[in-house]
Amino acid sequence: MKRAIICFVVSISCFLLSGCWDRTELNDLALVTGIGIDQKGKEIELTAQLVVPKKLGAGASMGGNNSGSSGGATIVRSGTGKTLADAIAHLQEKLPRRLFWGHVKVIVFGEKAAKAGIRAHMDFLSRNPQTRLRSNVLVSDKTAKSVLELLPPIEQSSAEVLRELSNSQILMNITLKDVLQMLSGETGAAALPMVTLLPIEKEKTPLETIAYIDRTAIFKGDRMIGSIGDKLTRGALWIRNEIEQANITVSLKGAEGKITSTIIRANTKLIPSYKNGRWKMTIDITSRDDVLLNATNLSLYNEKHIHQLEKALAQATIERVNATLKKVQKEMHADIFGFADVIHRKYPKQWNRIKNRWDDIFPEIEVKVKANVVVQRPGMNTTPQGIPEDEVKK
Repeated sequence: MKRAIICFVVSISCFLLSGCWDRTELNDLALVTGIGIDQKGKEIELTAQLVVPKKLGAGASMGGNNSGSSGGATIVRSGTGKTLADAIAHLQEKLPRRLFWGHVKVIVFGEKAAKAGIRAHMDFLSRNPQTRLRSNVLVSDKTAKSVLELLPPIEQSSAEVLRELSNSQILMNITLKDVLQMLSGETGAAALPMVTLLPIEKEKTPLETIAYIDRTAIFKGDRMIGSIGDKLTRGALWIRNEIEQANITVSLKGAEGKITSTIIRANTKLIPSYKNGRWKMTIDITSRDDVLLNATNLSLYNEKHIHQLEKALAQATIERVNATLKKVQKEMHADIFGFADVIHRKYPKQWNRIKNRWDDIFPEIEVKVKANVVVQRPGMNTTPQGIPEDEVKK
C-alpha cells in the first residue's frame, strides 16, 4: 500500500513540473542596446543598435559600431512606420532573430522627432514589459540614427558612450522613468540632455567620432521648445538640487589672475511663500568647495582672502542661477525646476485654485537666490606657485 501511494504521488508530480515548451534561446534573439527615434516626413524611423554576439568577449576590439560591415561588436538596422510599434514590426521583418529590448542602454530622439512630440513614443516604451525604466534618454541635435551609427574609439558601441557620459553627471542624467514622471507631473515640463557630434579629426572617417552631451533640451507638454547651453544647464542643476560636478573660476578684487574651485558637496532648498496675493520662491544654496588652482598672488593662509574667495564663488553661483531663470522662466515659461511641486506640497489648497493658470503664474513668480559657499580645503599648497615670496600677499 505504501509503495502504491508513493508511485501515485510521483506520477501526479510529473504533471506539476514545468517544461521548456516556451523557452527562448539566446541564439534566437537580437539584443538591442540602443534605440533611435526620428521623424521622417509623416512617418517614424526607428533605428536599433544590435549586438553581434560572436564579436563580443575577450578578443573583441573597441570601436565596434557600424551599419554595414561585419567587423564590429554592434550593427545598426532601421525600420519605418506610421507609429513606433509599426516601425518595429517593419524592422523585425528584416531580421532573422526576434528583437529583445531588455538590454537597451539609451533611447535617443532626433531633434525633429522631439519637436513633433514624444508622448506617443513614451506611451509605447512604458507599455513594453521588456523596456528598462533605467535606460538613459537623450535628444540629438541631428538625427538619432547618425548618433547610433558612430564608431567610438574607446567603447564598444555609441550606446555605451552615451550611457557612460550620462552616468558621469557632468550635465543632465535623465532616465526613462524620469521622463515619464516629468511629463505626467504638475506642469508637464521636462529637461533632457542633448548631444552633438565631436568634430572629426584629420584622416578619420565621418563615423570615427563620438556624440557628447553639451546642451539640455527643454520640453513643454511633450514637445521640445528650445535648448540651453552647458553653463545654463549647470544653473538648472543647482536649482533642481542635482549638481554633482562643477568647477567655478573667479577673479578677486585687487588681485591679478584667477582662482578655480570644485564642488565637494552641494544642497539646494526651494522655499515658496505666498503673501498679498503674490507668489515668491527662495532658492537657498549651500556648497562646500576645494580650491583646484590659484593663479593669483594671494596666500590662502589668510582668512581674509578665503572669505573674499567664498563671497566671489557665492556671487558667481547666484549669477549663473539667475541667468538660467531669465532664459527658462521668463522666456521659455517652462517649469523644469519643480516650483509647482513644492508649492503643491506646502500650499495644497492654494495650488488647487491656481493649477489651471500655472502657465501664466510661473513666469511672474518673484525668485530670490541665496548662496553660501565654504572653502573647505585650499589645496596641498596654500601659497601661489612660481611667485617670489616677497610678492605674495599674505
